[in-house]
Amino acid sequence: MTGSDMDYKSRIRQAIYADLPDDHTLYKAPGQIGDGRFDHGQEVNGERTLKLAAVLVPVVDYASEPKILLTRRADHLSQHSGQVAFPGGKVEEKDGGPVAAALREAHEEIGLAAEYVDIAGFLNTYETGSGFRILPVVGFVRPGFQLEIDPNEVAETFEVPLELMINEASYNRHDVEWQGRPVFYYAVEYEGYNIWGATAGMLRDLSRRMRP
Repeated sequence: MTGSDMDYKSRIRQAIYADLPDDHTLYKAPGQIGDGRFDHGQEVNGERTLKLAAVLVPVVDYASEPKILLTRRADHLSQHSGQVAFPGGKVEEKDGGPVAAALREAHEEIGLAAEYVDIAGFLNTYETGSGFRILPVVGFVRPGFQLEIDPNEVAETFEVPLELMINEASYNRHDVEWQGRPVFYYAVEYEGYNIWGATAGMLRDLSRRMRP
């Protein structure tokens, strides 16, 4: 990044939410899910119920070029196997909140220690067809960390340039049919990795927010 893009941290902080969404935003469903406009989940008293999850969006603060750290989920998993994802998972009662959950999951899945992460803020929640409301927690990661992958959950990690992922032109829209209805999702191809679905949707949210 050059010129006005040098202070990318300030740009990201200005583009995202500094504070957690309120409980209503986190736990109540608005009736649409991500970019795909899915409609899936149980209803209680006429209102959809979703399980809260949190993911860490790790922006590694390399001096030469900031990059986003991503994982590829283990191939043997029953859900979303082999897909590109952020480290994260369901918010447990013991966590006390989604930030702690995102940091815990990042440590458990890939060994990223919390002391290397500076929490910057939050993106819009993203709802999935599998019944989760995901809160993306954006964090700047200081270089020097050591990763230790849990093979039960993660096949590998890789990094993608931040500049690529905040360029909205990088995203290709795909129209498909799901459960008999037309839906769409976005995807980005990078060095053999297919970044799509919820992960691409959350990153596209960041790219749109950072658009001049």
